[in-house]
Amino acid sequence: MNILLNVIDPVAISIGPIKIYWYGIIIALAMLIGISLATKEAQKLGLEEDTMVDMALWAIPIGFIGARLYYVLFKWDYYIQNPSEIIAIWNGGIAIYGGLIAGGLAVYWFARRKKMTLTLLLDILAPSVLLAQSIGRWGNFINQEAHGGPVTRQFLENLYLPEFIINQMNINGTYYHPTFLYESLWSLLGFILLIILRNQKGLLRRGEVALSYVIWYSFGRFFIEGMRTDSLWIGDSMRASQVLSLVLFISAIVLWIYRRRAYPTKPYYSEGLIASR
Repeated sequence: MNILLNVIDPVAISIGPIKIYWYGIIIALAMLIGISLATKEAQKLGLEEDTMVDMALWAIPIGFIGARLYYVLFKWDYYIQNPSEIIAIWNGGIAIYGGLIAGGLAVYWFARRKKMTLTLLLDILAPSVLLAQSIGRWGNFINQEAHGGPVTRQFLENLYLPEFIINQMNINGTYYHPTFLYESLWSLLGFILLIILRNQKGLLRRGEVALSYVIWYSFGRFFIEGMRTDSLWIGDSMRASQVLSLVLFISAIVLWIYRRRAYPTKPYYSEGLIASR
């Protein structure tokens, strides 16, 4: 690992003109771990071994495209002047909500194509996606992005953070809120909670693991987004991720209540993967 002035070099490996960035390595690792966990859960429920991999081959590329397009559209004034940078995702600049929307549509298409239960597939994926998000935030850490406003070094030391995090939060002589870390830990805690809830047989019905994911992540993201300095904005007064988080949080709760009252759904652990709802 290259260290310059106690700041981590974003380039992990450099061979001539070829550069491999830590950001890409961390994102790839996050995806591999997520796919592995989802595959194990799918096999436990009787799905074929390669189901999650086949889905990932569609959902991940489409998700990346969606994440990048979402970000680019909100920064269009910049990218219209610098079109060559539109594909430079190794420098950061992808929006998780754009990826989730695009990836979710890909999963929906996959489920329809394979005639599989969409809600069950989403339940299988939800904890793995949340863990991948937790790991992926460390790519932002390496790039010194997705941080909050200025703070003092003493503030960071009072959080009992290791020295390498404190040093990396020193950007051009100013220390910043490690909001990447807040979201990473929030997502990790959510992953643990979802696994516990999912493993309680009879507690959750199909679709409710996924809804729990939406409720948990959107709630935390709403408050963390308020601390960030790199938010995407709707106009001059509304942070896009806060607006979307609020909409998703309320919608997920309403949908949960509606599904419980309007019609019966199967428990998460039940027979029949080829079924509606």
